[in-house]
Formats: sequence, structure tokens, C-alpha cells
Amino acid sequence: MKVLFTNFHAGDGGGHTTYVVALARGLAGRHTVAVAAPPGSRLHREAQALDGVTVVDQPFPNGLGKLAARRRALRHLAGWLREHEVDIVHVNGSADHRLVMAAVRGLRRRPAIVLTKHNSKPMTGLGHAWRARFGTDMVIAVCEYVRRQLEGSPYARCHLATVFNGVDIHRFAPVSPAPPERATWLAPAGEGAALLIGSNAGTARYKGWMDLIDALALLDPGERERFRVVLAGGLPGAEDLAHIESLGIAHLVHFTGRLDDVRPMVACLDAGFVLSWDVETISFACREMMAMGKPVLVSDYAGLPENIRQDVDGWVVPARNREAIAAALRGLWAKRATLPAMGHAARQHAEAAFGLEHFVDATEQAYAGLLSSRA
Repeated sequence: MKVLFTNFHAGDGGGHTTYVVALARGLAGRHTVAVAAPPGSRLHREAQALDGVTVVDQPFPNGLGKLAARRRALRHLAGWLREHEVDIVHVNGSADHRLVMAAVRGLRRRPAIVLTKHNSKPMTGLGHAWRARFGTDMVIAVCEYVRRQLEGSPYARCHLATVFNGVDIHRFAPVSPAPPERATWLAPAGEGAALLIGSNAGTARYKGWMDLIDALALLDPGERERFRVVLAGGLPGAEDLAHIESLGIAHLVHFTGRLDDVRPMVACLDAGFVLSWDVETISFACREMMAMGKPVLVSDYAGLPENIRQDVDGWVVPARNREAIAAALRGLWAKRATLPAMGHAARQHAEAAFGLEHFVDATEQAYAGLLSSRA
């Protein structure tokens, strides 16, 4: 197969970038793989480091004010597709989807267009109806929650496949002993006197990290001191920092900033959390923490509960329910002796279900089934 991956993000790209890089790396040894991404983007940079992957300098301008740039981008992409005649174009967002639809018009052999739905936003309106009817052959859902959404959307007419996101369980593996940062983050309580809980899911508001901090403030003062919180991602704004200060728990919370490698931070944790209440589907971050042997507290939003076996390798609480999160924290402290065993169960779960081999193989099978049906 000849496969072209596209993604419109000009910056970091978050989970989209993680997703495309993992698939491109896994498929490059078996198929002809190219990645079209805006120059300067994280995806463009990381794809260039992959053996056997061609990288195409391809912007995906969007909006009425960028019509001239869009026409140039369209000509460039259409020319590349005419020259290379790929079998599949795998799109990952509305902006690249629209440009690909326009670029394949008039091609001698139109490639199949595969879309992955990465978020929980509804797929309604004329734009989605148009793309579903005229520019989508298959939609990949990253969890069963998303598949149920698709079945109630215009994309129900397309081939649907559920392929759970995979993580590199060899790279994200348990580390022992914990890095020295752990003792620093636990200060002034000292090693062993508190539990370190954290998240590598980022600090966007919808990730629910402030709900955890608000829940921590609901605990009695003595209970609060049993916990320290560490968060990887962009530093929060002055308003968020002022709110944390007003709760009287700023000394319990540490922000690392953006990390090139989150593994040392995750290795320090006793437990992780992803408490999203919007946009999220199944969370690479949750699966990375579980692969590193950390039990994870998740909200019941979207596909997050699909990661967890309750009280075996994590816990599920109602999204945005600070009282329930506070109760979960109390339970976590009460059963702190069981956390290593739960972390071991999380690692076993990751080995059985989260590995990149499962992810890449299932995606490849979905492609093959689609091309066979078109033939």
C-alpha cells in the first residue's frame, strides 16, 4: 500500500501528532508511507526522523481570509498526489480533510480517504454531511464511545472501524527507583510522608486538572498535606495561579512546564489522573501512565473509562464532580499500600491491550479491508 498521512496543525498537534508518528513508524517497514504537514510543525519535525518516511512540506490554511494561501496549498497537494498515486490518504482533521477532498478531484485514480475522529465533538451540520457523502470512505474511531457517535452521524454511511490508540509500551515502561525529582516535589513533607499524584495530559482547562485541585482543597487541612500534585504541560495563566493561591494549597502543586520527555515525571508518581470534561476521547496520556505502571484516576467522560478496570488498575469518577474526586483521594490514601499492585495490574493491562503492535496491525487490517471492498 501507498499511504499519505495529513494533519493540519502548524504547532505541537498534541495527540494528532503522536497518532500519526506512531502509525507512520509502524507501517513504514511494510508499505510506502508519506506524511504531509506544515513546515515547522512538530509532526513535520518528528516525521523527518523516521526511517523510510517521506515528508511533504504542506500547509493546510483555513478560513476566508486565507483564500490565496489555500489555492497555493491546493495546487501543491494536487500536484504531489498526481505524481505519487497513493492508495490511501489518511486525514486527521477538518482543514486537511477539506483540502484533500479538493485535491483528489480529477485524479486518474482517486485514493481512498480515511478519517480518524480524535475528539468527542458532535459531527453534525452541512459540512460533515458533505464530507461524509463525497469525501470519506472510512472513519476510524479511537474508542467505542466515538464509534457510537459516528453511528448517529452522517458518517454512518461510511465504513466504520474501531481502532484503539496504542502507545509505545517499550518506551513507556516502569522505572525503578524513581528519579530524584520525586523527593524534591514531595518537599517539605519528605519522602514517604505524602503521595505524589500527577498528569502528563497537559494543562488545557478541559483536562480537568483544576477540578482535582479544587477537590484537594475540599479535604481537611491535615488530609491535604497527604498529597502533592505535579502537572506537565504549558504553565497556567495568572488567573489560575491566583485561584490556587486563594485555596491555600499552592505549596502542594508543582508545574513542570512543557517537557520533551515526560517519562521521568511519570516515573515519580504514585498515581496518575486524567479528569477531562470536554474534547477528550481515550487519552494517550492515560495509557502512557498505565504502561509505566501507574494506576490512573479518570473521569467518566467519553472513552476514558474504557481504559480502566475499576479498583484493579484505576478509578472512575463523575466528570467535574469535586466531591467525588475528593472522596477518591481519601480512598487512594486509605488504600495506599495497594498502589504498587494496582500499578503492576496497569502495566499488565497495557501489555495486553495498549501496545503499538495492536494499534498498527488493526489499522493496517482496516486499510486492507477498505481497499478490498473498493476493488
